[in-house]
Amino acid sequence: MIKVYGIKTCGSVRKALKFFKDNEIDIEFIDIRKNPQDCKTIDRWLKDVDINTLFNNKGTKYRQLGLKELNLDADGKKEWLCKENMLLKRPIIEFDGKTIVGFDEDRYKELFL
Repeated sequence: MIKVYGIKTCGSVRKALKFFKDNEIDIEFIDIRKNPQDCKTIDRWLKDVDINTLFNNKGTKYRQLGLKELNLDADGKKEWLCKENMLLKRPIIEFDGKTIVGFDEDRYKELFL
């Protein structure tokens, strides 16, 4: 089963959900606002994905928290991801023991069609 983590108001998540729906691919959607993910899950994702890919330093939450001034290293970024899931780049997709982050239609076609 393909799991898609994100929030429904995110443009990239909406594009991913539309891709799966249009291609009649069953997924399980996990809303990270309603079901925050813990450090164990984030550690699992970090086995496949670099911290700089998983950590969203362009989003609203990043700016609201003033994190740019902190010059976070990898450990600092992971610590913030564990306590504030809205800093995760979205969507996060788990399938076949792998994790990918973000929406890339060409890559999705390679992987899922």
